[in-house]
Amino acid sequence: MRRHEWLERIRRLDPDRDFLEIYRISSTHEFPWDTTQALSLALYRTYAVPSIGRLLAGTGEFTGRTQKRYDDTALILDAVLEHGFDSVPGREAIRRMNRMHRHYDIPDDDFRYVLATFVVVPKRWLDDYGWRPYSEHEVRAATNYYRALGRRMNIPDVPDDYAGFERLLDDYERRHFAFDAGGRAVSDATLDLFASWYPGPLGTAMRKASLCLMDDALREAFGYPAPSAALRRAVRSGLRLRGRAVRLMPPRRRPRYARQNPNVRGYPGGYRIAELGTFPSGCPVLHDEGAERPPRPPASGPPGDGR
Repeated sequence: MRRHEWLERIRRLDPDRDFLEIYRISSTHEFPWDTTQALSLALYRTYAVPSIGRLLAGTGEFTGRTQKRYDDTALILDAVLEHGFDSVPGREAIRRMNRMHRHYDIPDDDFRYVLATFVVVPKRWLDDYGWRPYSEHEVRAATNYYRALGRRMNIPDVPDDYAGFERLLDDYERRHFAFDAGGRAVSDATLDLFASWYPGPLGTAMRKASLCLMDDALREAFGYPAPSAALRRAVRSGLRLRGRAVRLMPPRRRPRYARQNPNVRGYPGGYRIAELGTFPSGCPVLHDEGAERPPRPPASGPPGDGR
């Protein structure tokens, strides 16, 4: 395959009709590593909104079982991307997500903001660090993908286009970002999780590097000290160099899904979508210990190959 063959295929598709296929190609062939980092950062940003950070801290899940929450979020969203909105696994994943949310009094404004982070943050990440930026087709397809997800989550007044999502995100953060002890606790637990994926001093270094990727408004909302300008330049320059290196690599022939991410560690024997997430009223699934679970698939490339 030629380096831009996937992009050429994307440009032959209609982003208003074929948005699932385009977003799947972008996320699993062109930018799997970047998509994982960007969506992690997108969710992380939401903790700086006090109503969201306080709620997540109050459940105890994001501070006491951080790895499981990371895994479950990745796997639920992954099922929709891999199988489609109207597939059996896709419908089950959306149903599981909606049932979790139904237990909490979450304002529609917060739902819309979280959805906006999924649309806006990946584009901004790729503009800064990707081996190429999103094409116009990919921006429209990603927007339509999350509009479709928002409809299935019954979120009202979802923006019509990328510009609307971008305005929503920037306005909401400007009005709502603020320090909250609950949001800080969830942030600390998340950074500790990221650090735990690396051995010894490297984990400490990765935690410091994470601070360098935050804009000032986000970092100040959590009350973290500013990293040195030199360290921030080094971290961001390193990511841009990585993007240039990936540009020279051959295209990924096989898709790489979030479930193949080595940092998703909680289900080595497989999982059921219906058992993912939280169950404030108790899990309704009958747990037959002898029942067979779908196995965890092998990764479609060398672990940690940076793509």
